[in-house]
Amino acid sequence: MQEFRYNSDLSGGSLLVRESRVIADLLLNNATDSEWHQAVYLGNRLQKRSPATAKRLAGMLRKRLERLAPALLQALRDGDDELATQLAFVAALDRNLLLVDFMETVVRDAFVVRTEALARYQWLDFLEDRAFRDPSIADLAEISKKKIGQVVFRMLAEVGLLQSTRTCRLQHVVVRPEVNSLLNSGHCDRIRACLNVSREPS
Repeated sequence: MQEFRYNSDLSGGSLLVRESRVIADLLLNNATDSEWHQAVYLGNRLQKRSPATAKRLAGMLRKRLERLAPALLQALRDGDDELATQLAFVAALDRNLLLVDFMETVVRDAFVVRTEALARYQWLDFLEDRAFRDPSIADLAEISKKKIGQVVFRMLAEVGLLQSTRTCRLQHVVVRPEVNSLLNSGHCDRIRACLNVSREPS
């Protein structure tokens, strides 16, 4: 039996909404290898200082976004900033089961018990717990665990679930109706529940 791995890309970067719009456009247009090269390297559409950074982010975002249905990609590319941000978070959730598990346990529990803010140690405690499921987590250096946690908290702040990464104060987010509708159509119930984690129970 193959050993379970989370296979997360969370160390690669947060939501990167502007860059995600560029990658979504290339995916929607079925860009050829040469067109990817033109956009990422020659045209520097990701607006990065070095080709190496552009290559790394383009590869990471391509793997993250190519999992989305075309309707979600189009809304991400063409929607306003709030809509695009929520859909970039959807893409991150869809690519990262580790993030989904964190949302379903730590973040959801925090809203249920009306905790004022998340604490940094909760991420480290969460990883320690998940190491029983994926032993490779225990092999991560402490600095790597903290870096991934910083990315996760930045994502939560970007989508609005945290007031800021400084205070880590929790706040409610109103998920756009079109996002919920698109996720319903795609039978993405688990991801939709994560996105709506702050909603008061009916």
